[in-house]
Amino acid sequence: MRDIPGAWRRTAAGAGLIGADGSTHPTIFAEMSALAAETGAINLGQGFPDEDGPAEVLEAARAAIAAGANQYPPGRGIRDLLEAVAEHQARFYGLHPDPAREVLVTAGATEALAATLLALVDGPEDEVVVFEPYYDSYAAVAALAGARLVTVPLRWPDFQPDLDELRRAVGDRTRAILVNDPHNPTGAVFSAEVRDEIVRLAERHDAVIVTDEVYEHLVFDGPHVPIATLPGAWDRTLTISSGGKTFSTTGWKIGWVSGPADLVDAVLAVKQFLTYVNGSAFQPAIAVGLRLGDGFFRGIADTLRAKRDLLGDGLRSAGFEVSTPAGSYFTVADARALGATDAGEFCRDLPRRAGVVAIPLTAFATPGRRSEYATLVRFAACKRADVLAEAAARLAAARDGEINPPGA
Repeated sequence: MRDIPGAWRRTAAGAGLIGADGSTHPTIFAEMSALAAETGAINLGQGFPDEDGPAEVLEAARAAIAAGANQYPPGRGIRDLLEAVAEHQARFYGLHPDPAREVLVTAGATEALAATLLALVDGPEDEVVVFEPYYDSYAAVAALAGARLVTVPLRWPDFQPDLDELRRAVGDRTRAILVNDPHNPTGAVFSAEVRDEIVRLAERHDAVIVTDEVYEHLVFDGPHVPIATLPGAWDRTLTISSGGKTFSTTGWKIGWVSGPADLVDAVLAVKQFLTYVNGSAFQPAIAVGLRLGDGFFRGIADTLRAKRDLLGDGLRSAGFEVSTPAGSYFTVADARALGATDAGEFCRDLPRRAGVVAIPLTAFATPGRRSEYATLVRFAACKRADVLAEAAARLAAARDGEINPPGA
């Protein structure tokens, strides 16, 4: 692989795409989705909905296309969406970013994260602290930026970080503390004590807090609390979110960053050389979505809470031990009682044995910590209720003598 550029190689290694022998392989999501297609299994692996979002939002996109919104939008994003994001932050959280200087539209939250870390990190002396297990792009982008990834473990069953471990992870080399709350893949919502300690440590070590809040409206017990709302946090926090999860439009890739103007400008300086701009006709549609009534936002949380409970009950009936998530699309279950010793093998075998696809939690962990998650599996609840019920029935039917480790 000597001919592969170093940046690509670092990124692929960070994402777990290069094996010990130097060979490349697809992500676990591509692999499991291919298994679902091959076997006809129900795909509860990848986190995308199987229903469209609100009609008003879809119609706004059609109207924008018909009205000619088909060329490059402004570099920061169309004015209406910038204003809608600022209004949203004020309406739900009491934050008041300047739409002209403190909001930036991006190609989904993934580009926002990439542009942010590339803007903040100066080189291999810088460290990025993340909570593990983590969304796989975090390691890839940290590697691309040349930073060292430092992880703080989240452990079964509540997936709250130990504050002493968090304190040991954050130091004077920490350039960014990356916080995904609600958390993918565990479904955890961090406690007030954890949020306060993140802010305290960031202030002490002069780090920037980068938050991934794409599941902000999918919190099941109480309101979402952005870290940027905490005392002393705004001046050092970049808040990232998107419309994909909230409005079931994951394919549109409309995200945004909000925060202090100097930090947002730094992100823009990088972003303009990534996608430059995107989603001209989708930006006004997401603006419409952000201005929907409170009933819509309560409704999506209520709907997903019911799906969470339906999935959780089905998993328990099938013999799994379940960690009940406080937010997000995802439920983590322990397959140890079903004979699993390796979550990867278990998930690769599950489509043929039970007709259901899931993702091993080890796919979200560094090699040295995968043993801590060896029997844990992530299921996505963002599917139709009838699909979840069918998946639960298949798992329950396969429980006796069929969901077993290979060779059993």
